[in-house]
Amino acid sequence: MSQTFFPGQVLAIAAQAADRLLKLDSGDAALLYLQLLRHGSAEGLKWTEPRLQAALDQLRAQGLAPDRLPAPEPPPAPEAPPPEYATEDITQALAEERSTFPALVGEVERRLGKRLSTADLKNLYTLYDHLALPAEVILMLVGWCIDETARKYGPGRKPFLSQIKKEGFSWARLGVDTMERAEERIAALTRLRGREGEVLRLLDISPRPLVQREKDYIAAWDGMGFDDEALRMAYERTVLKKQSMDWGYMNGILRRWHEKGLHTAAAVRTGDRDPRPVRAGGVQKAAPPPADQERRAREDMERMRRLMEQMKQEGS
Repeated sequence: MSQTFFPGQVLAIAAQAADRLLKLDSGDAALLYLQLLRHGSAEGLKWTEPRLQAALDQLRAQGLAPDRLPAPEPPPAPEAPPPEYATEDITQALAEERSTFPALVGEVERRLGKRLSTADLKNLYTLYDHLALPAEVILMLVGWCIDETARKYGPGRKPFLSQIKKEGFSWARLGVDTMERAEERIAALTRLRGREGEVLRLLDISPRPLVQREKDYIAAWDGMGFDDEALRMAYERTVLKKQSMDWGYMNGILRRWHEKGLHTAAAVRTGDRDPRPVRAGGVQKAAPPPADQERRAREDMERMRRLMEQMKQEGS
């Protein structure tokens, strides 16, 4: 029998709503209801206005749609590209007596241990003029980038100004434009940096520099509030299903738990009930108790580890 359920997020509807949809006997009304339930608006349905209105009227007659659909969210405004500063612009900025830019350049050169090139000065001036970051915030940004580069690549290694500019744009998008916010940002990044190492240990991954997508996943999981045991549980389920670590698959598990409000292992054992496909003959096999599921999962993981070790020994 073919699989009728797919891994990932589960979209549930109330039995009363299902009964009303069946009563309507309208495919368009059912599709529109699923669209509204899934996305909160009709945006994305490539329907004509008469078709949309007819389905909407049917849903409203059954109390399954609001009187007024929410307006689609406008697309975010494109980020203004930085200007192409000429050498004359930099020369003029350095000659401005009342500007803090000359002092900023001197301090950045001291911290980086080199004289800034014209390209470096243009990158620094982009932070100062285009993003309008205060000089003290830029110095905190430079200090953070220096510490990060040394941590990743060893003492004495210094970041490029292009790297500092990229991080500066990230800070600006987050509204980090004061010393207080810069301190908060650095504290958050420092805590998350430690969290990354903890998560790697939970995932049986040796310490190593993370790629940006891995950092984004860990930051998202940390923001959702998962404890270590829940992350380990999601990892074990991922390995059992995919036979190796799959960041996207694990993220799908955690997002589903997050939508259900399950952020601890105890909550997952109590509240996570995945739908099971109905077997031939209409009899659905009862799911084993949650505690038994976890015991079997750990046993399977242990058997798989022993098998991998045996394969390594036979191959050596």
